[in-house]
Amino acid sequence: MRSVGQFPHVVREIENTWITLSDGCRLAARIWLPEGAEQAPVPAILEYLPYRKRDSTATRDALTHPYFAGHGYAAIRVDMRGNGESDGIMEDEYLPREQDDCLEVIDWLVKQPWCSGAVGMIGISWGGFNGLQVAFRQPDALKAVITLCSTDDRYADDIHYKGGAMLNENMGWSSTMLSYSSRPPDPALVGESWRETWLKRLEAEPLLIANWLKHQTRDNFWKHGSICEDYSKIDIPVLAVGGWSDAYSNAVPRMLENLPGFRRGIIGPWLHKYPHFAVPGPAIGFLQEALRWWDQWLKGIDRGVESDPMLRVYMQASVPPKAAYAVRDGRWCAEPSWPSPNVTWRRFHPGDGGALSGAGVPPGEKIVRSPETVGQAGGEYCMIWLGPEGPTDQRIDDAGSLCFDTAPLESTFEILGAAELDLELASDKPVAHLVARLNDVAPDGTSTRITYGVLNLTHRDSHERPEALEPGRSYRIRLKLDDVAYAVPEGHRIRLALSTSYWPMIWPAPETATLTLRTGPSVLHLPERHAGEGTVPYEPFAEAEAAPPLEKEILRPARNTRTVTTDIESGQQKIEIFDDFGRDRIVELDLTTGHIARERYVIHPGEPLSARMETHWSQELSRGDWQVATETYCTLSGDATHFHLTGRIEGYESGTLVFEKDFEDTIPRNFL
Repeated sequence: MRSVGQFPHVVREIENTWITLSDGCRLAARIWLPEGAEQAPVPAILEYLPYRKRDSTATRDALTHPYFAGHGYAAIRVDMRGNGESDGIMEDEYLPREQDDCLEVIDWLVKQPWCSGAVGMIGISWGGFNGLQVAFRQPDALKAVITLCSTDDRYADDIHYKGGAMLNENMGWSSTMLSYSSRPPDPALVGESWRETWLKRLEAEPLLIANWLKHQTRDNFWKHGSICEDYSKIDIPVLAVGGWSDAYSNAVPRMLENLPGFRRGIIGPWLHKYPHFAVPGPAIGFLQEALRWWDQWLKGIDRGVESDPMLRVYMQASVPPKAAYAVRDGRWCAEPSWPSPNVTWRRFHPGDGGALSGAGVPPGEKIVRSPETVGQAGGEYCMIWLGPEGPTDQRIDDAGSLCFDTAPLESTFEILGAAELDLELASDKPVAHLVARLNDVAPDGTSTRITYGVLNLTHRDSHERPEALEPGRSYRIRLKLDDVAYAVPEGHRIRLALSTSYWPMIWPAPETATLTLRTGPSVLHLPERHAGEGTVPYEPFAEAEAAPPLEKEILRPARNTRTVTTDIESGQQKIEIFDDFGRDRIVELDLTTGHIARERYVIHPGEPLSARMETHWSQELSRGDWQVATETYCTLSGDATHFHLTGRIEGYESGTLVFEKDFEDTIPRNFL
């Protein structure tokens, strides 16, 4: 990434200002302005987050927002209610109040002398969510959105549930937010009131999973904030960006297909990061693309955006399985519309002999009953921390799965879109999961995961009204795998691997189920891309560039590990993840920050009720004599009928415990 220090406009920074809402709550904002904006007003670009502009997002903010300001925009970074230096309490994610507050922020922006009255919203993850959610509310001043690594469907495609199964990220992200929101405001900005604000914040801090687990089906709680409930409400241009290594790539094709207005999509090889500094590479000139978007829709300058292909997508090449890649081999492709005219469907039939054939097969039956440890090679659900988070060699999981392989391919097979399974099967238990993986099997036997999908079979007909399975009865089910772009080369095989478990990605069903697959009528549908632009390489992006980085002194380097151990006598498996994000000093603020996260997953291969998840986060902030820290702990376990939650938060000032609070909850399982 190239660092750019000289811009067309001199940038003036307002380190902190207060936006007072109608109920008296003050939100903290950091603003970058081009010099002279008060005399010649400019459009405003808003990023609205709970992640602390003062320290947590300061590194990426420094790369991005001064760049926009230097090119003639007001860039505004606002902390949500209850976070950072902002007043109030954050009770949950994406509540109506969160959007109401943002509408007031937009009203405040358009009243500033430096604002032209046109506003755009940009954001990744939470910020990408609320850009879409606020656009759904249709404020007049909001003219365009750039949303990255976000979703249009909070139930089906976020960190809570997948295919009606509970993601363990549901617990992981709740633990993360318990830690993130436990930190105090900086006394350098708020003065002596910091301590009172901090203690009130700690006292009110929720254990979010306790609420999320009370909504195990797709009810109104999840429908709120899901723009898929009425795509027609998004009537402004949307640029949707995702990454194949991220958990949120599915939303980009869905929004391209369903949004009624002008929309464009970009999907690269990246994990959950902005594309100008994301890994795996190649990174792209994302900020230049964003400027084209803003110039077109906020300033009315024709930058050729309307001529861009609807979807620019990175076709990943076949690579050996690895937990992290610096660069992912592949090439950029362009699709004129979505669904693409370059994609056709190919049918494959799983057969009795383990073959995946393009021809029909005679009726037969195959059994799958997986150990609860299948999934250990699956990696993280949402790869974000830059450690060894990706899926590894799938053979260890394939061994506990029902597998079907094609013959060695006679030519490269390019998959673009979402593979679908149309299966006939029966279960011997009333609650069961089906997990499907599509793998690239090399001639040497290594197995690389291409994509996967999950279905809680009680949700086979509806995520709103699940129904128990009748043991022994055959059902016709349809399972859609995650969207992907992947080229399987000549000589390799495509493997379909089916399992009844995927730990630690999803929480296990109460009983280990045996599924019986009817092979004759079951079909795998693969979306095959045929190169519409011939053999000419498509290179749509400039070199990545950004504003100069934030100056930091590294006091303890970051370190990430993931360890799997098995007790030989009992068979119990333990997966331990250690993410030390390091300890750094932000030089200009003389502010030291440190963060460490730990996760532990324990399960016995034949005992789903042995599943247990534990988390422990540590946070520290210091400047001179001011030293604060928090420790947060959470556990999740379950019996046949209930989930059991515990949590604890501790606050320390200069090493002395000044606050402690415990959480405990028991929540009935609802077909989970």
